Formats: sequence, structure tokens, C-alpha cells
Amino acid sequence: MSEQEEMRDRPIGVFDSGVGGLTVAREIMRQLPNERIVYFGDTARVPYGSKSPETITRFSRQIARFLQTQNVKAIVIACNSASSCAVEALEQEVDLPILDVVRPGAKTAVSVTKNNKIGVIATEATIGSGIYSRYINEQDADAMVLSKACPLFVPLVEEGLWEDPVTDEIARRYLSELIDVGIDTLILGCTHYPIICSTIGRIMGEGVTLVNPAYETARELKRLLQEKGLESGHRPGLGTELYRFFVSDAADKFQKFANSILTYGILSAKVINIDEY
Repeated sequence: MSEQEEMRDRPIGVFDSGVGGLTVAREIMRQLPNERIVYFGDTARVPYGSKSPETITRFSRQIARFLQTQNVKAIVIACNSASSCAVEALEQEVDLPILDVVRPGAKTAVSVTKNNKIGVIATEATIGSGIYSRYINEQDADAMVLSKACPLFVPLVEEGLWEDPVTDEIARRYLSELIDVGIDTLILGCTHYPIICSTIGRIMGEGVTLVNPAYETARELKRLLQEKGLESGHRPGLGTELYRFFVSDAADKFQKFANSILTYGILSAKVINIDEY
């Protein structure tokens, strides 16, 4: 086997602050069925959205080092907060293709908006970074970007309150000002948010297009792997472990959540001490 063939057979590393990045992993499974995945969820230190950029970058460096020990061929930062704060540091320090979830979502939003009013909902860290506004305005200087931090969405999702009156009420409060200014496109700027997209879509109304960066990131990953000659050309053989899951805490809770949103049932999630990396 040549070195290039060996690289193609390596897994893709995917990481998030917890379970939200499973929405990205789910899209990779759907769109790139030949690829193996190593997923890490930093469940001991979730959420990232309320932490400082320096802390998020430090955590992301540790996780990237761990994923490199798993011989991954590319790393997907399946967390908007980490994408906002740490992508440049990882691109400089890690000699692998790095893909974040922000740029694909921003690119799609610019392409689908008709009135140039784009909303972004995300964690405090992502909104505070201004990264979505920057990427959107690089592509269209005239686009109006309206951002709203929605910190309570993450714990609501992680508690399984996906279809619940409490989630409805909080969503109405968060989204009311975006409705008032008449946006026609809304980026779900946190990988937890697609799990409650039906609630968000119902409140925003049919005239607003929801952009799911998880879906767009999987599409961009496929393009990137093809461009680099790293796309796996065959389905892994019988007995090959397609998907491996690691967490920093609470493996049972993670496994239960993962099995509720992934069509592929996960048998186990291994706890590792991420501070060792």
C-alpha cells in the first residue's frame, strides 16, 4: 500500500465541546459513507460558549493533539465556539487539513439570502468573536448581519427538551428581535441548534431560510478530501470499526444522547483524560 493509499484509509477526526458536534458527525456519515470517524466530545468542560477565547483555544489544542494520536487524516472543528476562537491557531500548528463549521455556513447564507438581511444565532463566544459577520461581509460587503447569543439553547438540547413549552418560550424571546428586523436567512451558529430546528423554524416562519452549518460542513469536507486526494475510495471491510467515540466525562449520558440522534447505534464511548495531551 502506497503512502497516499494509507492516508486515504485513515479516519477523520471530529471534535466538539460535547454532543452538539454529533450533528456534524451525522452529516458526515450520511454524505461520506466510506469514511471512518474518530469523535471526541469534551463533556467534562462543556459548555465552551461562555468561556474565554484563550481557554477555548487551549482546550482545542489539547484535543487536536489527542486526535493526532489516533492517526486522523483531517480534523473537523464541529463546534462554532472553537471554530471562532481556535481555527487559526490549529491551522498554524497542525500539519493536517483543518475544517471549521463557520465558513461553510457563512458562504451558504450569502448565496441564499434575497434581502441581504442575515441572522446568526450562536453562543456568547461565537457572537463575541464577530467571525460570522467577518466572513459574510468578506463575501458581500452590503450584507446586514444581525447576531443574537442564545446561551440557554445548549443546556435545553442536552437535557433532551427538544419539543417542550419551555424551549418554545425561550426561543420566542431570543428570536423576536430577529423577526422584527425582517431577516430572510438564519444561520444556526451552534452545532446543538439543528436538533431544535423545527422549533426555530416554526417561530421564524416560512419566509426565513434556516442554514445548517453541519450539512454545509460535510459538503465542504467532501470537496476538501477530493481536492487533497484523501477521499476514501471504498467502504471499509467487514469487522472494521467505522466510528469511534471518546469523551472526557459521563460516557453513559453521551452514549444515550448519541443513540437518540444517530441512525448508527454506538456501542460505547471511551473516557480519556484530555488534560494529558
